[in-house]
Amino acid sequence: MKNSILISITLLISFFVFSQQKQAEIKFEVTSIDYGEVEFESDGKRVFKFKNIGTAPLVFERISSSCGCTIPKKPEKPVQPGESGEIEVEYDTKRVGLFMKAISVVSNSKNSSVVLRIKGEVLPEEDEDEEEDEKEK
Repeated sequence: MKNSILISITLLISFFVFSQQKQAEIKFEVTSIDYGEVEFESDGKRVFKFKNIGTAPLVFERISSSCGCTIPKKPEKPVQPGESGEIEVEYDTKRVGLFMKAISVVSNSKNSSVVLRIKGEVLPEEDEDEEEDEKEK
């Protein structure tokens, strides 16, 4: 009887200590960005803003995209609890047509793996003749 009470108390204390461990937790303002229609060779940079709502520093282990046409840039330093940060994503706007890409974010956060998404359409490059016609009008 004494042993079972002692074991129960030990388990209860262990559970309490384990549940109180500090942990990072990331919260994004948005997880999807729609570029809409963008001009050929225009600025393809967009920013995903986030905040560390956890109790430990947030460290990014890996941020990767589904193809080479999308380049994500991760924060270099740990993001402290309560602080905000940004993940910059650049899409190559020399690729005409519709696009839908995924960016995988792996960190020490409670939700350790998050997928961010971008989509849009790069419009065809205008011909010089078309540009001159527009100027004449």
